[in-house]
This record gives sequence, structure tokens and C-alpha cells, in this order.
Amino acid sequence: MRIICVAGARPNYMKIKPVMDALEARGAETVLVHTGQHYDPAMNDVFFRDLGLRPPDHLLGVGSGSHATQTGRVMAAFEPLVEELAPDLVVVVGDVNSTLACALVTAKAGPLLAHVEAGLRSRDWSMPEEVNRVATDRISDYLLAPSEDAAENLRAEGYHDDQVDVVGNVMIDTLFANLDRARESGTLSELGLSQGEYGLVTLHRQANVDEPDVLAGLLKGLGEVAAHCPLVLPVHPRAAEKIDALGVPGGIRLVPPAGYLDFIALQAGARVVLTDSGGVQEETTALGVPCVTLRDNTERPITVEQGTNVLAGRDPERIVATALRLLASPPPPRRPELWDGHAGERIARVLLEGGTAGSRPRPTDHR
Repeated sequence: MRIICVAGARPNYMKIKPVMDALEARGAETVLVHTGQHYDPAMNDVFFRDLGLRPPDHLLGVGSGSHATQTGRVMAAFEPLVEELAPDLVVVVGDVNSTLACALVTAKAGPLLAHVEAGLRSRDWSMPEEVNRVATDRISDYLLAPSEDAAENLRAEGYHDDQVDVVGNVMIDTLFANLDRARESGTLSELGLSQGEYGLVTLHRQANVDEPDVLAGLLKGLGEVAAHCPLVLPVHPRAAEKIDALGVPGGIRLVPPAGYLDFIALQAGARVVLTDSGGVQEETTALGVPCVTLRDNTERPITVEQGTNVLAGRDPERIVATALRLLASPPPPRRPELWDGHAGERIARVLLEGGTAGSRPRPTDHR
């Protein structure tokens, strides 16, 4: 089988690597397409290097733009490539604009379409990612869910059992494959940090960094937490200027964006993590590190139910109270079923044994 694997933005790289490795181990021909949605070296090149991900076979170079502009550019660039390569299957991961754009092209062109991380739902329609993931699921032939709660979401929306496979979490495959390297990388010593003596912060969500009043409140709350536990904040390009304009409270140390290995080392060594990232909620759960999520909802509720994650919202007082509670009494480590480092292998088995576009029931066949 010829299989196109699509990556567009930083979170995609960690998700596509174990899928490609497992497909190639079973003899499939994989073609890596990078849309260029993320192109800054700090958000892109370093991750390919850290993960051992081969250079993309095709780089579409779509760059930045509004959601409509970016999605349209990806579609326009990806369509002739699908026609040229004539793949049997296209694999998309996650919920970025490139995910939806390549899914739409694939569904109209005819190859089978597989969505890794299917079924995740925040139920917050103001999040562009929620629109992307719901729409991608609707047109996919394979719905590859990371956990049983995601599969339950899909069944509740009317999808059939033969469309849904619970395969585990590919992010955790990549985490476990690189954890020893990360811990041995010297990242903490280079930053003058000691294991368990700092907290880690990430901020990048549009709803958190694009509204000055919201961002100011978050920084205020983080500053109060930093009085009890010094915080390290690798600054996402989206947030850097906005944070600088508001001023950084004492106790919060800004550092440049971290590569994958550096960031895993920072997570593994942290006493607590405060984040608005979905992937970090998963990684901290797998690592057993207490996590405070700076959002009102999460598409990964299993990290709250079975992990170390607590939803604190964006109210400064609640953030401080939640963080101090976790610092005083960390939750016991718990890990969801199938978050065991073998999700990529399960995905490869499902895709390579699932039939062809001519033999497998398509999404419309179930309606």
C-alpha cells in the first residue's frame, strides 16, 4: 500500500512518527507530506531532528494566514499531489487546519482516509480545533480513537463500531521512546534547574494570549503561584510579544521555545505544570506529573478522570488555589488503558488489514 502521512504543525510531528514507523515495519510505502503550517525553525526543524523524523518527501510551504486562507492554501497545494501520487490511504493526525484541509481533499479524491486522535471533544464550538476535529471525523473511513471515552463520543454521534478503533495514544508512544534521551540531555543543568524544584508553564491558546485582560489575569495568577514555586515559561512565538507588553511577574523565568527533548525533560523534572495545551495534559498524565489546565474545558477529559490533570479555568484565584493544592498534595500517578507505547503498532495493523477503497464501507454507506 502507498500511504500519505500528513504533518503540518508542531503537535503533528510527535503523532505521525510512531504511525510511520509501524507502517514501514509492516512493509507499507509511506510518503511524508509537510504542509508548512508551522515553519519557524524553533517550531519545526528542531522537532524533526529530536524525533529522528526523516525530511518530508513533499513540503507544501503554505505558511501563515487566517483560518480560511491557510486551509484553502493547503487544499490547493495538496490536491494535485494526491492526484499525482494516487495513494491507497491518507493519514491525518490531530486537529490543526492542515488536518481538515487534507481530509477534505482526500474525501473528494477517493482514497481511504484515517484520522488519528478521532473522537476528542471539548464541546466548545469557539475553538477552531473543535470544528476541525468534528468535521474531519465525519468524512473519515478510519476513526482511530486514543481512549475509550473518545470512542464513546463517536458512538453517541452515530458512528458505527466498524468505523471506530480504540488504539491508544500515539503521543505517549513518542514520549516513551524518547524519555531516557530527554532525561540524559542535560537540559535542566543547562538552565540551572533542579529536579522537582520548579514549575513549568505553557501558554499559546488564542483565547488565552490574544485577549489582553485574560492574559493579564493569567500572568497575575501565575505570579502568585511563583511565590511558592518558581516557574519556567518557554515562550511560544504567538505569545512572546503579548507577554512582554504586559510585563512578567517576579518568579517567572522566560526561556526560548524548547525542542521536543528539552521540553520532555522540563516536564519530567517539574514539580507542577500549568498549561493550556492538550498534548501537555496527556504527557503529564503519562509522566505522573501534577498538571493545572488553564482552560474552562478539555477535549481530553480522561486526563482528569484517570490522570494527574485538574481543570482550573482562567480565573486567577482558582488557578492559584488549584496549583497550591497540587503542590501540597500531588495526585497519585495514573495512566489510561492502552497508553503503553504501542499505539502506532495497533494503528498499522488496523490500516493494513482494513481493506481498500473498493472493499471497505465508506462513511456514506453508514447513513
